[in-house]
Amino acid sequence: MLQIKNVYKTFNPGTINEKKALRNLNLTLKDGDFVTVIGGNGAGKSTMLNMIAGVYPVDAGKILIDDIDVTRLPEHKRAAYLGRVFQDPMMGTAADMWIEENLALAAGRGTKRGLHWAIRNKQREEFKELLKELDLGLENRLSTKVGLLSGGQRQALTLLMATMKRPKLLLLDEHTAALDPKTAAKVLELSQKLIREDGLTALMITHNMKDAIHYGNRLIMMNNGKIILDVSGEEKKKLTVEDLLHEFTRLSGDEFANDRALLTK
Repeated sequence: MLQIKNVYKTFNPGTINEKKALRNLNLTLKDGDFVTVIGGNGAGKSTMLNMIAGVYPVDAGKILIDDIDVTRLPEHKRAAYLGRVFQDPMMGTAADMWIEENLALAAGRGTKRGLHWAIRNKQREEFKELLKELDLGLENRLSTKVGLLSGGQRQALTLLMATMKRPKLLLLDEHTAALDPKTAAKVLELSQKLIREDGLTALMITHNMKDAIHYGNRLIMMNNGKIILDVSGEEKKKLTVEDLLHEFTRLSGDEFANDRALLTK
């Protein structure tokens, strides 16, 4: 479902601020894979997701989604294949629009617009049923402006919007990092539920090592723009946070440089 082939990315090349963000990165995700991604500060995790989404052009290499070469496609054209939830709960929704209006925008992704009432009664009932799955009471607040919701409610809504059209690939970019622990746990459980029920392929960056081990069927660790560890199945289930820290030191020759990760182990 996703192939990253020999991808390189350098920011500010030839200057004092040159940063080699990705170095010959290779990664393949099978249909239905739920992969968690961990790594220290500057490892290249977010750069990888931004390259997949088309935020930055690659310097070299290829990116394929469901065997479609998207390497040169601009960000707005790749959106037809992707769902994405950002770290900031404010980024995935329109604050001044109602809940049902946000959902209608998500439902219309990739379809031609016509001249008819934007939200029909049948569609409104469908939205209510979807929102019930969140168990947040939002099904009774369709005409509430999204900007009035809490961060957790807004992130849950963003997740629902990102998965409504069953994207070929779901990108979760530390999407619970800005939430309190209880709300973060609820959003993670919801993420796993939607991924399982819809059979989605997903890539989730997290700073929480316990979450990286607990969720998904596969875990990759990045360092210095490369993947240095890739585990799945029973091997992944048996991992501990201490195992990951040991493997990072063994494979990179350095200590894991991410205070948030260490504080949440």
